[in-house]
Amino acid sequence: MIATADRLHNVTEYYFSKKLREVQQLISEGKPVINMGIGSPDLQPHPAVVSALQSSLIDAKAHQYQSYQGIPEFRKEIATFYKRNYDVDLNSNSEILPLMGSKEGIMHISLAFLNPNDGVLIPNPGYPTYESVAKIVQAKPVFYNLTEENNWLPDFEELEKLDLSTVKLMWINYPNMPTGAKAKASDFEKIVHFGKKHNILIVNDNPYSFILNDNPISILKTQNSDGFVLELNSLSKTCNMSGWRVGMVSGNTTLIEAILTVKSNMDSGMFYPIQKGAIAAMQVDKKWYQDQNEIYKSRRDLIFKIADKLNCTYDCNSAGLFVWAKIPKEKTPEEIVDYLLYEKNIFITPGSIFGTNGKNYVRFSLCVTKEVIKEALERI
Repeated sequence: MIATADRLHNVTEYYFSKKLREVQQLISEGKPVINMGIGSPDLQPHPAVVSALQSSLIDAKAHQYQSYQGIPEFRKEIATFYKRNYDVDLNSNSEILPLMGSKEGIMHISLAFLNPNDGVLIPNPGYPTYESVAKIVQAKPVFYNLTEENNWLPDFEELEKLDLSTVKLMWINYPNMPTGAKAKASDFEKIVHFGKKHNILIVNDNPYSFILNDNPISILKTQNSDGFVLELNSLSKTCNMSGWRVGMVSGNTTLIEAILTVKSNMDSGMFYPIQKGAIAAMQVDKKWYQDQNEIYKSRRDLIFKIADKLNCTYDCNSAGLFVWAKIPKEKTPEEIVDYLLYEKNIFITPGSIFGTNGKNYVRFSLCVTKEVIKEALERI
């Protein structure tokens, strides 16, 4: 057999890729498994979004190659979206780059700015892709602790004690996944100050702004951050469009140009009708978001009852698509996950897959109907 590249030796298959095969196998065996582990929105996009996609299919240029930077009206709508929702001014021609989902951006940013052996600050707990992409590009993950005691925010005294001499990039993610913690503008100011002090590029991964969160903010609003900050965003969670693969990265022109250099050599432009649908998605009124959040609130209340039955504790005011719950001391997350899966046919996520600081937690998804959550509660 042909040997794989060395870069794969320290990277394993994504947890959900493996676990969902097991869940699917159980379902094929006739087990009535309820999947409460994945954050894939089950709600529908606004009807105008689907209509915009459908009507654009007959446009003369609908099926042609598209610009790597997206059509101009798409970038302009992203700029309008940022101004309206975050009070951030962006130049649509040079400070915005559409992506095929923000996950693509994690790889593109890493390829654009990281050399082998550069250090990358990665939150613990945090999105596993940050670590795996760092390893794929042969950079060195440097983990920093997020703890419940510090509201899942960076501890700067602890950060300053780390060897930062090789660190070039820092991933942050607020509203946070998996914990649901929210950052304030003052928290972003501290993070930007830290990045400038140590010449570290700060990248905020921001796909959960509008879900159970009354105060969406962007790190790009932080004063004196130009040149040190990028922000990833996505319509996957916000607009129930996860399968459409619509994301964007925004920031300083020179930084965006570097990412475009990578992107233009790796993939093609986004399908034209998807861009048209995305424009419509960013134009929906606030009432639509409010209605979505009422659904998520009612689901979250039921999941709180499940967490209570399992003797877990949780933050009633967290944001995002998940409930992050602390388990009883005498249990491990794997024990609870396996008990629910094999005894109750319910799949949830062990917090340990997000890092060592998740070892006392489990995560429930809100992407399940109330009826199904009630069924899960009855099983327990």
